[in-house]
Amino acid sequence: MADAVEADHHGIPSFRARGKIFCTIHVKQPRLMVKLDPEDQRNLVEAHPGVVEAVPGFWGRKGSTFVAYDQAEGRLIEMLLRMAHARVTTATTTARR
Repeated sequence: MADAVEADHHGIPSFRARGKIFCTIHVKQPRLMVKLDPEDQRNLVEAHPGVVEAVPGFWGRKGSTFVAYDQAEGRLIEMLLRMAHARVTTATTTARR
Protein backbone atom coordinates (compact mmCIF):
# COMPACT_ATOMS: atom_id res chain seq x y z
CA MET A 1 0.00 0.00 0.00
CA ALA A 2 2.71 2.37 -1.04
CA ASP A 3 0.11 4.86 -2.29
CA ALA A 4 -1.56 5.23 1.15
CA VAL A 5 -1.28 8.64 2.79
CA GLU A 6 -2.29 9.77 6.26
CA ALA A 7 -4.49 12.84 6.70
CA ASP A 8 -6.70 14.34 9.37
CA HIS A 9 -10.41 13.55 9.17
CA HIS A 10 -12.47 15.60 11.65
CA GLY A 11 -9.75 15.34 14.30
CA ILE A 12 -8.87 11.66 13.82
CA PRO A 13 -6.21 10.05 11.63
CA SER A 14 -7.37 8.66 8.31
CA PHE A 15 -5.61 6.75 5.59
CA ARG A 16 -6.42 7.41 1.97
CA ALA A 17 -5.57 5.98 -1.42
CA ARG A 18 -6.26 8.00 -4.56
CA GLY A 19 -7.96 10.58 -2.36
CA LYS A 20 -10.47 8.11 -0.87
CA ILE A 21 -10.54 7.16 2.81
CA PHE A 22 -10.15 3.45 3.43
CA CYS A 23 -9.41 3.54 7.17
CA THR A 24 -9.82 5.82 10.16
CA ILE A 25 -8.33 5.27 13.59
CA HIS A 26 -10.34 6.10 16.69
CA VAL A 27 -8.36 6.38 19.92
CA LYS A 28 -10.96 7.24 22.58
CA GLN A 29 -12.80 4.05 21.70
CA PRO A 30 -10.04 1.75 20.36
CA ARG A 31 -11.32 0.86 16.94
CA LEU A 32 -10.63 1.21 13.27
CA MET A 33 -13.17 1.95 10.62
CA VAL A 34 -12.46 0.19 7.35
CA LYS A 35 -14.49 0.28 4.13
CA LEU A 36 -15.38 -3.22 3.00
CA ASP A 37 -17.64 -4.80 0.43
CA PRO A 38 -20.99 -5.31 2.22
CA GLU A 39 -20.91 -9.08 1.63
CA ASP A 40 -17.36 -9.32 3.02
CA GLN A 41 -18.52 -7.22 5.95
CA ARG A 42 -21.38 -9.62 6.75
CA ASN A 43 -19.06 -12.64 6.61
CA LEU A 44 -16.42 -11.00 8.80
CA VAL A 45 -18.96 -9.79 11.38
CA GLU A 46 -20.22 -13.37 11.64
CA ALA A 47 -16.70 -14.83 11.84
CA HIS A 48 -15.40 -12.31 14.42
CA PRO A 49 -18.27 -11.38 16.78
CA GLY A 50 -17.41 -8.62 19.22
CA VAL A 51 -14.35 -7.65 17.17
CA VAL A 52 -15.81 -6.73 13.77
CA GLU A 53 -19.16 -4.95 13.46
CA ALA A 54 -21.00 -2.87 10.90
CA VAL A 55 -21.10 0.87 11.50
CA PRO A 56 -24.72 1.67 12.45
CA GLY A 57 -26.98 3.18 9.81
CA PHE A 58 -26.41 4.24 6.23
CA TRP A 59 -22.61 4.00 6.14
CA GLY A 60 -22.65 0.52 7.65
CA ARG A 61 -25.00 -0.68 4.94
CA LYS A 62 -22.47 0.65 2.42
CA GLY A 63 -19.66 -1.42 4.01
CA SER A 64 -18.19 0.86 6.68
CA THR A 65 -17.02 -1.51 9.38
CA PHE A 66 -15.66 -1.05 12.92
CA VAL A 67 -12.83 -3.24 14.16
CA ALA A 68 -11.87 -3.37 17.85
CA TYR A 69 -8.11 -3.22 17.27
CA ASP A 70 -7.29 -3.94 20.90
CA GLN A 71 -9.04 -7.32 20.52
CA ALA A 72 -8.08 -8.23 16.95
CA GLU A 73 -5.10 -10.29 15.86
CA GLY A 74 -2.53 -8.49 13.75
CA ARG A 75 -3.17 -10.81 10.79
CA LEU A 76 -6.87 -9.90 10.82
CA ILE A 77 -6.10 -6.17 10.92
CA GLU A 78 -3.61 -6.51 8.07
CA MET A 79 -6.14 -8.44 5.97
CA LEU A 80 -8.89 -5.87 6.63
CA LEU A 81 -6.62 -2.96 5.73
CA ARG A 82 -5.66 -4.65 2.46
CA MET A 83 -9.31 -5.37 1.66
CA ALA A 84 -10.34 -1.78 2.43
CA HIS A 85 -7.48 -0.37 0.37
CA ALA A 86 -8.43 -2.60 -2.57
CA ARG A 87 -12.08 -1.56 -2.25
CA VAL A 88 -11.37 2.17 -2.60
CA THR A 89 -8.70 1.80 -5.27
CA THR A 90 -10.86 -0.57 -7.33
CA ALA A 91 -13.85 1.75 -6.98
CA THR A 92 -11.71 4.71 -8.06
CA THR A 93 -10.32 2.82 -11.06
CA THR A 94 -13.78 1.63 -12.11
CA ALA A 95 -15.23 5.13 -11.79
CA ARG A 96 -12.54 6.55 -14.11
CA ARG A 97 -13.33 4.17 -16.98
